[in-house]
Amino acid sequence: MHVIEGQESNTSLDGLLDLEHYPIHQLEEARGRELMRQCREQLAQDGCVVLEGFVPQEALMRLEQETERLSPLAHYNQTVTNPYNSDGDTSLPDSHPRNRFDDRTNGFVAGDRIGTDTLIRQVYSHPDFQHFIASVVGMEQIHQYADPLADLVVNVLRDGCQHPWHYDTNEFIVTMMTRKSHAGGRFEYAAGIRNPESENFADVEKVLDGDRSRLTAIDLKPGDLQIFFGRYSLHRVTQVSGERERHTVIFAYAKEPGFIGRPERAQRIFGRMAPIHEQLLKEGMKRSDNLAD
Repeated sequence: MHVIEGQESNTSLDGLLDLEHYPIHQLEEARGRELMRQCREQLAQDGCVVLEGFVPQEALMRLEQETERLSPLAHYNQTVTNPYNSDGDTSLPDSHPRNRFDDRTNGFVAGDRIGTDTLIRQVYSHPDFQHFIASVVGMEQIHQYADPLADLVVNVLRDGCQHPWHYDTNEFIVTMMTRKSHAGGRFEYAAGIRNPESENFADVEKVLDGDRSRLTAIDLKPGDLQIFFGRYSLHRVTQVSGERERHTVIFAYAKEPGFIGRPERAQRIFGRMAPIHEQLLKEGMKRSDNLAD
């Protein structure tokens, strides 16, 4: 890995990320500012930033081995769900998005199964990486989840798995693919289809009915980094087929410190709750916006 003259080598990220093409450790320099300009422009236009080859091939092999080692720890949950991970509403018609359910079979390795010595946690907790993500999404600072299950997650999709249309709990999501499935596993989304003031159920219903006019489809590759506004953009991962699993690392950050996911969501996704979730279940919790989860 080459280091720009006059800059010290970042011993923890050099060789792990392609800092030559993506100088996330030099955001105050000209090349770093240009990277930020391109990322912000793409995010504003598409609601999504994809940095291809963010992880060089040598490091990608190590990351793939790491997620392969972790993948047997995934909890699989097979259920039917609507885009809001909620119950239906009998007061609304069957065609309403709240009453539109689809099969979801998904595997997640919870954060408390991912050790501090792993490469993916090294990336997740690194100040330069966090500063870069914060700058891309227009925030002065972001914070690691205080949720011990959902802070850093490996999503594992094996043959027949899919993640149907849904929204994310947090405003933005950061993912890194480490293994691509033999077939399927395409990421599709409708950018900014809702906002904090409006669920826009009418357009959501059109997407669920098969209208692809506002959809974007991305075939992510291993080593790609994706930054995505998943709180406001309806999205899905199409069904995976073949013997090769699809592995994606999910780096979860929040605008404010202390973020904990809903206890019911933890139970649904990980098959269990942490003590903090059990505490919140007793005390109750409220989101900063009024959107359905």
